[in-house]
Order: sequence, then C-alpha cells, then structure tokens
Amino acid sequence: MSEASAVANGSPEALDAETHRRMNVRAVAASAAGTTIEWYDFFLYGVAAALVFPEKFFPESNPYVGTLLAFSTYFVGFVARPFGAALFGHFGDRLGRKASLVATLVLMGVATIAIGLVPSYDEIGIWGAVLLTLFRVLQGIGVGGEWGGAVLMAGEWTDPKRRGFTTSFAQFGAPAGMLLANGALGLMAATTSDTAFLEWGWRVPFLGSVLLLVVGLYIRLGVLETPIFAKLKSQNRVERMPVAKVLRHHWKEVVLTALLRTGQQTPFYIFTTYVLTYGTTQLGLDRATVLNLVMVQALVSMLAIPYFGHLSDVIGRRRITAIGCIVMMIFPFVYFGMLDSGMFWLIAIAIILGLPSQDLQYGPQAAFIAERFPGRLRYSGASLGYQLASITAGGPAPIIALYLYRTFGTSMAVAAYVAVTGLISLICVWLLPDRGTSLDHD
Repeated sequence: MSEASAVANGSPEALDAETHRRMNVRAVAASAAGTTIEWYDFFLYGVAAALVFPEKFFPESNPYVGTLLAFSTYFVGFVARPFGAALFGHFGDRLGRKASLVATLVLMGVATIAIGLVPSYDEIGIWGAVLLTLFRVLQGIGVGGEWGGAVLMAGEWTDPKRRGFTTSFAQFGAPAGMLLANGALGLMAATTSDTAFLEWGWRVPFLGSVLLLVVGLYIRLGVLETPIFAKLKSQNRVERMPVAKVLRHHWKEVVLTALLRTGQQTPFYIFTTYVLTYGTTQLGLDRATVLNLVMVQALVSMLAIPYFGHLSDVIGRRRITAIGCIVMMIFPFVYFGMLDSGMFWLIAIAIILGLPSQDLQYGPQAAFIAERFPGRLRYSGASLGYQLASITAGGPAPIIALYLYRTFGTSMAVAAYVAVTGLISLICVWLLPDRGTSLDHD
C-alpha cells in the first residue's frame, strides 16, 4: 500500500516506522515554513502601519491621530481573524487539514501583494486607506485559518510525548515571519533615502511575497493528510457542521482559550508593534535602530519557543504556561523601567528580552490548546478560541497602549495593563479542563 493510499484509507498503521517518521518531519517543516510566510505577510502590515502608513495614507492628520488611524486599519485584520478561523475551521474539519492550509496560504499571499500596489493618499485620496482596510481584512481571514491547520498538521502526525516541541514550530513562524518582515523593510530603509523609502521602497517587501508564496505552496503540497483526520473520514465520523457543534458543546473551552491567550498576545504586540512607535517618538531612537533590536528579539524568540515547547513535554503544559503568566505580571514594569532609563544598553536588553518573556506561554500554547478539543471539532474549536483573542487582546493592544500613555503620561500605565492580562491568563490556565495528551479522542 502506498503512503498516500494508506493515509487516505485511514490506515496510518500500515505505514512503516521510517515512512511515518519522514512524514512527521515533513509535516513539522511545512507547519514552520507556512506559518513563517503567513506571519511575514501579516507583520509587514504592522511595521508599515507604525512607520509608513500615517504619512502615506493619513497625511492631513496630526502625528498622534495619523498613527491611531493607521493602527485602526491594522486592527481590522485582527477582527477578521475569527471569521477566518470559522471559515477554514469548517473546511479543515470537513475536507481535511491540508486543503485548508493551501487555501489560507494563497489568500494571504494575494492580499499582501495587493497591499503593495495600493496608491497613496496623494494619488486617490481616502480610497487608498479603504483599499488598505479591505486587503487587511483578507489578510486577517487568511491568517485566522492558518494557525489551526498548521498546529494540527504537526500535532496529529507526532508522538504525544513530543507534541509540545513539534507543535511549537507553528508558533516559531511568528518571530521568524517578524524577522523576515522587519529585515525586508529594514533593508529597504537602509538602502534607499527617506524620500525613496516612503515613495516606493516600502512596497518592495509586499510585492516580494510572491516568491515566498511559491515556496510555501511547494512545501505544503508535498504533505499527506494527517492520520487522525484520515481515520475520521474512513469511519464516516466527519462532522457536517463543526463550527456550530463546537460552539454548542465546547463553548467554554473556546472562551477560556481566547482568555488564556490574553496574557501572551497583548504583550506580544506591545513588544513588537507598539515599541516601534514608542521607541521612535518617546525614546528618540531612529527607525533603523528600533527595527534592528526588534529583529534581534525575534531571533532569540525563535530559539526560546521550541525550548519552552520541549519543556512543556517534560514538566507539563499547564505548569510551564502558569509560570509564563506569573512572569508577565512582573516583567512589564521592568521592561518599561529599562526603556525609560535613557541608557541605550538597558533599552536594548529590554527590547531583546520582550518576546522570550512571553514565549513561556507561547511555546507550549499550540499543544495545550489543541489537546482541549475532540478530533472531529479540533480545527474549528482550536482556531476559534485562538483567534478570538485577536479581537480582545492582540488587535487593540497598540491602540490601548497609545491611549493609556497619552492619558496618564507614564509608561507604567501600559505596564499595568499588560500585567492584568497576565493575571487573566493565569486564572484560565487552571479553569481549562484536562483531556490528556491524546489527540485521538471524542
């Protein structure tokens, strides 16, 4: 029996050990590469929203309002993410993990290329901002459906004893994509004048997404469907309306998953997006310096995520996540204290340690969430819970941070906001039910 037919017929046990190992490695690689590409596309917009869009698409507003408007168009991508989770969660639980993953990659790539072609305010007025918002929505739908499939592709092929480690490579795509996005825009900023960068240089990384799209499709099309979904299909146990059923029978897990992510996703966007604005406007750092420091923290995060994912296999997902929540209740005050010190070496250390501090939660998060839902509803349930936090936590985080700093005049207000989100997540860690580490359950 061939590899494809063995899995398609729901007989993954027919695969020999070497073939199964090879498919496991390939699934993890596809998960990491695909999420890296999708997050590259998504983060390009975030960096551009902080550094380019206020001037190019909202030039008649004062700097504060322009930045707020740019972050608002950035936020709509987060609002769209739960819709992407529902849409691709439905098809992922109905048709398979692989088909949804390919579709999300194509949608994301096309939307990103289109953003690079949007005319500025000087050319078409406010319609430029309207088009930005539309394509940002499509980006949000694409990335909203991406995560669940990437996690399940890796998690449903792997040994439960190593699932924290293997599924962490879906999380690995976030800092890797950020590194690529910041690096691409940083390279353009360094090799062009300020005028040229604002005129056309920022567009090149968006248009270059077409190359990453081709690479991502090549990798993902070579991965077989997961054994768990193939088994469900062969036993005629595929759910017809998975989103409706997960909301009816597992709504508590969905809500608690969304709240669980609050203490991780809020600081993630404070440490990666808000810091770009804070560093240039409040600390007086130049654009290239802040981008370089953010890239270094992303590089460190790429090492921290799989390590903490592995650690969750050793000491437990719940325990390592709880430790991460407690860290996030303390670290924000240290972080902003170091930023406000005025000493460059302290500022650099603070920015570099930002992402690794939240990786205590982020590394084991994929496995922790996936294991909360039954196989027939896993793509829908895990995706919805994960992406709803985009509305409640990640999306509004830079906007709330801007508001708090402007209202109270101190970064400690922003630190307190982040610390509260850590407490919320800590409570949810203990409220989420324990279903064990098997993914082959109902």
